[in-house]
Amino acid sequence: MNYRWYFNRLRAMNIPEIRWRLEQKWIESAERKMFGKRQVKVTEKVFYRGKEDLAFHGDKLPIFGRDRTTLSSTISLLGGYRYERYKKDWHAGFQTQQKWPLIFSYDLDYKQRDDIGDARTNWELNRHFQFTLLACNYYQTGDRKYIKELSDLFHDWNEKNPFLYGISWTSVMEVAIRDMNWIYALGFLKGAAQGIEKEAVRDGGMGRADAPGASGQETQQAIAALCDQLRIGIINMTCYISNHYSRYSSANNHVIVEAAAMGLAGIVMGCEEWLETAWDILRIEIPRQNYQDGVNQEVSLHYQSFFMEAVGLLILTMQKNAIGIPQSWRNMLIKMSRYLSDCQGNFGETIVFGDDDEGKILDLEGIQTVDMVGGKESDGSLSECSLNHRNHYQYVLQLMSLILPERYVETIADQTLLCIVPSQQIQGIFRKPYYHNRKSICYPEGGVSILRSGDGRALIGIDHGPLGFGSIAAHGHADALSFQMYLDGEEVFADPGTYIYHIDLENRNAFRRTENHNTVTVNGKDQSEMLGAFLWGKRAQVKLLGHNLETGNQDSSIDSNADVGQSGCNREKKGLFFIEAEHDGYVPVIHGRRFVFDGKSCLKIYDKLTGIKGETEFQMHFLVGHGCRITEKALGEYEITTKKGCGVKIQIKGDALTTAVTDAWLSREYGIRNKIKKIQANGKAKNDVTFVIKIAWEIPRLTDEKI
Repeated sequence: MNYRWYFNRLRAMNIPEIRWRLEQKWIESAERKMFGKRQVKVTEKVFYRGKEDLAFHGDKLPIFGRDRTTLSSTISLLGGYRYERYKKDWHAGFQTQQKWPLIFSYDLDYKQRDDIGDARTNWELNRHFQFTLLACNYYQTGDRKYIKELSDLFHDWNEKNPFLYGISWTSVMEVAIRDMNWIYALGFLKGAAQGIEKEAVRDGGMGRADAPGASGQETQQAIAALCDQLRIGIINMTCYISNHYSRYSSANNHVIVEAAAMGLAGIVMGCEEWLETAWDILRIEIPRQNYQDGVNQEVSLHYQSFFMEAVGLLILTMQKNAIGIPQSWRNMLIKMSRYLSDCQGNFGETIVFGDDDEGKILDLEGIQTVDMVGGKESDGSLSECSLNHRNHYQYVLQLMSLILPERYVETIADQTLLCIVPSQQIQGIFRKPYYHNRKSICYPEGGVSILRSGDGRALIGIDHGPLGFGSIAAHGHADALSFQMYLDGEEVFADPGTYIYHIDLENRNAFRRTENHNTVTVNGKDQSEMLGAFLWGKRAQVKLLGHNLETGNQDSSIDSNADVGQSGCNREKKGLFFIEAEHDGYVPVIHGRRFVFDGKSCLKIYDKLTGIKGETEFQMHFLVGHGCRITEKALGEYEITTKKGCGVKIQIKGDALTTAVTDAWLSREYGIRNKIKKIQANGKAKNDVTFVIKIAWEIPRLTDEKI
């Protein structure tokens, strides 16, 4: 047992939280007496008396038409693991040959289990996206192969995952995501049954040839039994969530998803208690978890989009049932959507700081293509495969375009939305005003600035915000004053990503360390103190000193000079974009950084270390994107060439600096990492010091074909 972690976690709690957690222990003790010595299915009517007879009203769920254009029964698993291999391996450790033990979930230690695997990878399988996907396929086609596959998977899972036993019951939020997928799966099955009945009447009682009509009595009975089991399971899981939803320091994105599940179940089951609980949670948490400028306080774009998906799906159902949506929710979601849109580039690239575990709630895209590289596979991993992964950020912006008075996309293309939103509502987005993300912009509270060239081919993100949300700041990285840059959608200066959560703590920490971000370290230290995989101690405090991103001149340019080539930075002009901030992560040393951008092809970075007393070592780090080629031109001067032929020149200037190219790691998919290169500059100083980084680039002219 990690007593140090528990001590640090306790220090992060206040008295009310400690009292609540003691109450939770009392509830868990009662559940242990009920279920600790006997394994029962979640579909048995034994858990929460008084609600087991609630009826499911499928017509209240926003399932409208058969607009799906593609079919897939294969889901994408984290780490590139092949679903076909693991689809019934509910207790798989994935990263090892071991299995999660089938023991009472409150006794199951799933954190940092290198001997078994990453719980997050396993949870993905047990969220049951595949249930919803198969039910939707059946709803779309009436083909009994989909209902057979669904029934087989469902009964297998139900037998092997008794209530409160095993890895699938170790997180309340995971139960909530599974609960929502069961709700949608049941909705599709109910919708399919209604469609079959209508067609049977129209066709003289025969129905579709491949659907369970008059000749498919047994199939109809099996579907009816499956529907009832899903209904009971939804009731039991929702009751469980209502007793255990996250609070206090645990109330981040988890409680939003848990509230969305309760609200959704409350509507389709006609249970006012659940809907009221969800309403009370969201009324408090939506403003609490977001800055007024629209940046989520987790300061992780992924978790912001995850939050928005949960709330958005609930709002879709509320709209379907004419349940009023508070204007304050809409106002905040508008701000959040604008920020999410501003982080998007013209080529599908996205500025992402902090953790990204690819979490999602509903996914009817599935996998359409799998392109093997090398043609062999030794351990079930597709780390060398190319999958057509869904763009979650675009999906969420499409969702927001449907529920808000303005739109953030040109059209709705995500298969999930095509299945749960009527065609007329989708067409309606074209009548809404369009939010254009064409300007450089600063989000001062959330602490992120976006620099964008006038032609949209250069995109730069700067992190000058707090570490993360609440007392634990779970999903933040020690990356104050870091930046990332894309040219024509290609990553030139990269954020390292996340890699993995629950195993390999050394690498979990490595991807969060300051030295693996495009910023400055002093004496080899991190800006903030890591106490656990999701726990921080002392944190750097960041102060925004000034910016002019709203008033800068997009047509200004930094004078060309041979200093760094034809697009070089030599002398600054008025009207250039700038942003300046500092942090105290190395006290008594203060790191200040000023970015100056000409709006076209040149970025200047001024770094200043003040408060130095005695000999101090410092390092500057620049992670170069995967696939870029680095050429050393002179001391402190490098040329970077992208796959598309963009040329980038970087000069690092300062007294007595040495520079070198070293190895680093990049993770663009959860559980998968690739080696990249890093340019690192090293120096020493006994007094305050300033150094300058000049980055200039040339982008090939777009051909008619590219246009």
